Amino acid sequence: MKEMIKMVLVLSLFCGLSGLTLSTVRRATSERMEEQVMTYVQGPALAEIFNDYDNNPVKDRKTFDLPDGPVTVFPAMKGGKLMGVAFETFGKGFGGPVGIMVGFNTDGATLAGIGTTTLKETPGLGMRLAEPEFRDQFRGHTTKSVALTKNGGDIAAIAGATISSTGGVAAVNQAIKIFQQIKDKIHATWTS
Repeated sequence: MKEMIKMVLVLSLFCGLSGLTLSTVRRATSERMEEQVMTYVQGPALAEIFNDYDNNPVKDRKTFDLPDGPVTVFPAMKGGKLMGVAFETFGKGFGGPVGIMVGFNTDGATLAGIGTTTLKETPGLGMRLAEPEFRDQFRGHTTKSVALTKNGGDIAAIAGATISSTGGVAAVNQAIKIFQQIKDKIHATWTS
């Protein structure tokens, strides 16, 4: 019986020390991990939207608190002047959430474009959301009405990937609503 209690105590000690070590390492590396995700996930999506900026949108990002949760906004600047902003929203795709980085020109009346961040769609079909043929339809598009052609809009869905296309457009429309809520904060942050 004593031997069994001793084994349980030793095992408990090892488990406790392992848990403490893991939580300490996670806390110590969390900022670095977040920076890596921002650089290697959001960064390429931003490059799909904006092509003429001289700042580092990932480093210059700001987070704004909204009733539905925080939104991280990435500014694109040229010569110290705000050219546009982008942030990520999600729609429901066939394979799970579809992450779309939506860019806005400074006037807020037109889209600068979109880029994909999270995509687990069917290869050859839904994955085509990331291709220029779909993405480029949003560049310069008005923020008044974004809809697929089957719903009376002018965005052509990807053949065979209606759910993915619908999820992408839903993410863009969600971003437009969020932009309307924070556009004054954006202008106050980067244009003053």
